[in-house]
Amino acid sequence: MPEDVEIDTDKLREAIDREIERDAGSLLRAIALTTAVVAALAAIASLEAGGTVNEALALKTEATRLQAEASDQWAYYQAKGLKATVLAAQRNVWAALDKAPPSDLATDVARYDDDQKTSKRKAEALERERDAKSAEADVLMQRHHCFADSVALLQVSIALGAVAALARKRAVWFGSVLLGACGVGLFAFAFLR
Repeated sequence: MPEDVEIDTDKLREAIDREIERDAGSLLRAIALTTAVVAALAAIASLEAGGTVNEALALKTEATRLQAEASDQWAYYQAKGLKATVLAAQRNVWAALDKAPPSDLATDVARYDDDQKTSKRKAEALERERDAKSAEADVLMQRHHCFADSVALLQVSIALGAVAALARKRAVWFGSVLLGACGVGLFAFAFLR
């Protein structure tokens, strides 16, 4: 019988394994690089989300304080109005008795009217400032939601990147990159807003 031709399959297998490792290595490097970039952006987006919500809460707290001050001014306004009404009633009693009311009665009524006008202006100014702070806080909350959504998309992208690396599947990595791009787009939208 003729001798079988021996083919050195060990060298062939080693060459094939090197080629697979080279292709897989470049894929893994690409996955690692994109995942690292996405993770860094997710960290920045997370910080922005936390910062905007903190600032919004501080503005809402300030708006609440201003509302309390405005309420105090309106209470003062009502108290002065009641005092003026009581003094006006006293003046009417004096007039009904055909007697001259004390001179300080008219002065006090005028002073209470002036106090009431001043209190009204202060209360309205405080309410305008409250509304401005509240509106600013609402805008920041909208930005916060965009940043938070961006973080969620970036985190899913990172998870898909890990799956792509483990499975060594380019299609999964493309999905990861696509989600990461959506997260980056939402981050940029919120940042520039």
